Amino acid sequence: MTNKPLLASLAIRSRLITLVLLLIASSWLNANPLLPGGETTAASLKGKHAFSQPAANMSLEERMNFNLGEAIFGKLWVSSPSSTTASDGLGPLYNARSCLRCHVNNGRGKPPEPDLAQANARSLFLRLSIPPQNSEDQKALASGKLAAIPEPVYGAQLQDQSIQGLAAEGRVRLTYTYSTLTLAGGEEVELRQPHYFIDQLAYGDLHPQLRTSARVTPPMLGLGLLEAIPESELEKNVATQQKHPEISGKLNKVWDHQLQKTVVVRFGWKAIQPNLKQQNAAAFIEDIGISTTIFPQGYGGCTSAQTDCRLLPDGNSEHLGGVEASPIMTQVLEFYTQTLAVPPRRNAQDAQVLAGEKIFKQLDCAACHRPNYTTAKNALPLLKNQSIWPYTDLLLHDMGAALADNHSEFLASGNQWRTPPLWGVGLTQLISGHSQLLHDGRARSIQEAILWHGGEAEASKQQFIALPKSQRQQLIHFVESL
Repeated sequence: MTNKPLLASLAIRSRLITLVLLLIASSWLNANPLLPGGETTAASLKGKHAFSQPAANMSLEERMNFNLGEAIFGKLWVSSPSSTTASDGLGPLYNARSCLRCHVNNGRGKPPEPDLAQANARSLFLRLSIPPQNSEDQKALASGKLAAIPEPVYGAQLQDQSIQGLAAEGRVRLTYTYSTLTLAGGEEVELRQPHYFIDQLAYGDLHPQLRTSARVTPPMLGLGLLEAIPESELEKNVATQQKHPEISGKLNKVWDHQLQKTVVVRFGWKAIQPNLKQQNAAAFIEDIGISTTIFPQGYGGCTSAQTDCRLLPDGNSEHLGGVEASPIMTQVLEFYTQTLAVPPRRNAQDAQVLAGEKIFKQLDCAACHRPNYTTAKNALPLLKNQSIWPYTDLLLHDMGAALADNHSEFLASGNQWRTPPLWGVGLTQLISGHSQLLHDGRARSIQEAILWHGGEAEASKQQFIALPKSQRQQLIHFVESL
């Protein structure tokens, strides 16, 4: 006879064992540094499209929204008036016609070729500002609502393209001066210092106290996971570094246009945007000249001094919510930018990589490039409770005079830059077709990027210089594997 109670008991035990194994497997996946995005990590590299994959734990319904957001990211905008009212409103002054034109393959931008006044700089932007000129400027900065005082005629960013019949603001020209640094063992490394000029000015002279800051477009991977890091963890980074003899990062605080208050931020080379929704809206208005409900002005980046520009028709449409990029468009775009997956680690168990990881810690690189976080419990469902490995503290640091741009934004001084995440940096050549790093692309390799570190990172840089060449290569192999 069949022992039914025994079979039932065995079935229950089997289900419990299966459940435990599934929980263990899930926990391992989520805490595995070989999967830097936790359960969201892309299943494979996909070649040059490695930064364009959706989060691996995305549902079919979410994949539809991802695809819609991807379409908005690649949409080519046209000038107004146009028969395609869902795509008009470009400019009138702008830097690119789509997000994808700057973030090619969702990768890292690069500076233009030196000594050429390019038609456009494509994936490099020139931020503009001047020192406060009077008490009103001082009050505007003190209010926390304004990042910097824009150039009176050309605004906060140079737009090097324009719609037909209107002159672009100018063209960016770049030159370099070169120097040589000798490392331990006699290896010589050439470094290049960029110098930026604006040619073909169309709207008059620039302010005599103009300050400029060049920024290449950053890679798009893992942004939603960075957004999901609890603010308490960033504050913990600050508290931990206050005990460090040389490193002392700080949080930038900026104006949130939706909440109408000053908040802690984490996006941008100087950490000037609080979340991806506002980051996307700022890129729409500044880079493409497209209005959203956050920045609804139909004339894009045209300043009050550019009167002809402001008189041109815009694409603000009632059926789109009174703007050019409707709330639905910005919503799916936000989801797309939140859920772009991080690719898996490469060669993580290689002996040279493992040796480089030890050197990374010995040189105190992890003090700023913090390896690991767990995302918040109240984050987007597919992003919550993920163990992630971005290698950043998301704080501002004084990186020394050599990297300074003298362009302050909110609480970020001219010497300060936000620690960029290191995940995916080893795929730059594959994704973007170049190996140019740092905020302005001056470094042509990981080694050059390290050698530009100064200020709070000076001690770590000097230790790197003093290493034998074999150990310097091991450290580079480790960073390339992330």
